[in-house]
Amino acid sequence: MKQQWLNLAARIDALSLRERVLVLLAAMAAVGFLLHQILIAPQLAQRQTLTAQLRQQETQSRNIEADIAARIAAYKVDPDQATLAQLAQLRGQTEAASNALRAVRQGLVTPEQMVPVLQQILRANGKLRLVSLRSLPVSGLSGAAMAPPPAQAAAVVPMGQIETKAEAVATLMHAAQAAAASAPAPAAAIPGAVSAPAKPRELLYRHGVELVLQGSYLDMLTYMEALEKLPVQLFWGKAHLQAAGYPDLKLSLTLYTLSLDEKWMSL
Repeated sequence: MKQQWLNLAARIDALSLRERVLVLLAAMAAVGFLLHQILIAPQLAQRQTLTAQLRQQETQSRNIEADIAARIAAYKVDPDQATLAQLAQLRGQTEAASNALRAVRQGLVTPEQMVPVLQQILRANGKLRLVSLRSLPVSGLSGAAMAPPPAQAAAVVPMGQIETKAEAVATLMHAAQAAAASAPAPAAAIPGAVSAPAKPRELLYRHGVELVLQGSYLDMLTYMEALEKLPVQLFWGKAHLQAAGYPDLKLSLTLYTLSLDEKWMSL
């Protein structure tokens, strides 16, 4: 082995200076390449692997953050928002209907006061005679029951403020229908059972009386004018004038009021 090193040294000594420099550079390059392959190349490969893993983890992290943000945005939207808005609208309609009902009720005659008021006005006009007085069946303030009875084919006494009365009835109809629409839906029917169509809950009831008066035409007009000037309000149904026994006439007059109570006293 020693002899081999000596032979190698002798051969190097035999080289010129330029050749020695080239040999030295080649040896250094070979050593550098070996060091790179043994020490540096594995580190670079490991670094590239770690960099790729890091980029993959960053991508996964961004995807997770995007998913979390989407879920948070979805939870911020209330699934019952449309239902709550509809409920608020129905509550507003109910409150408006209640206010309209209260406003109209303040000036109405109560069912208990109706007959005494009519009798009081009749006593004030002693020339008229009360032929009959009867109560009419109570009807709910909905559907066809709201429409005033049509006039008979006979002479009809002028009503004075009849349009104002009709507008008041129309206002109550609209209020009752709006409140009935906001009422809770009825419970589901039993499977297999045949159920009748749901009937809306009545909010107001119409209480009416029919009285027949006998006397002169002017006295009857005076009586009806007194009814119009009452501080409380009555609704007109119909007025039928029978002129067969002129000048002694008969007037069939229908009046009604509104109440929350279905109960109606008997006459």
